[in-house]
Amino acid sequence: MKRDIFPSEHDSWVLIKAQEMVASCALVEDQFGELKTIAGVDQAFLGDEIISGIVVLDYDTMDVMEKTCSVEEVDFPYIPTFLSFREGPAILSAFRSLKTRPDLLMIDGCGINHPRKAGLATCIGVALDIATIGVAKKLLCGMVKEPTSVGEYNFILLDGQYVGASLLSKKGSKPIVIAPGHKVSLRTTIKIVRHCLRGHKLPEPILVAHNYVGEIKRKL
Repeated sequence: MKRDIFPSEHDSWVLIKAQEMVASCALVEDQFGELKTIAGVDQAFLGDEIISGIVVLDYDTMDVMEKTCSVEEVDFPYIPTFLSFREGPAILSAFRSLKTRPDLLMIDGCGINHPRKAGLATCIGVALDIATIGVAKKLLCGMVKEPTSVGEYNFILLDGQYVGASLLSKKGSKPIVIAPGHKVSLRTTIKIVRHCLRGHKLPEPILVAHNYVGEIKRKL
């Protein structure tokens, strides 16, 4: 694990340098084996605490195999484009308690579709040396024509490169924004996300993780 990905300092220069390091390490090509398991990762906030939940699913059936979470104090403010420093450490804490190491993590957040190509999914992927995909509800940066038909997608263009896609996953809903995080190509990202759709706006791993952290939040 590369601990300097999440520096303790809050100086913007230090944080940008950390993101530049992440971007330089990120791989946008398929470097994982057979997908047997996939995990959804989501966060929720309660006062000064962050709840990070990870749910491991069977890739073929989408059956839940394992759930784990961490609840920690938030020690980093909300700053746009620096989300990984606020949420990343809690994800790592939850990941350490998993009994099963999933083949891929699907994370609620951006991947390389980020001003410095270092969104939450990319930071976690590089930190854990694991394949990751980012799934977001809104476009953070770049240009894209929104799709109009269910299942249709259009590529997001940023700085002359395709960094993700806008995918219409459900009729009557806004498109979701998907992107490679680490060790996954853009084409494979789209293929995996579409495989995980089960009639909802969000792909199943993200939806199950979202519901899981919601349950935990209600119990606290």
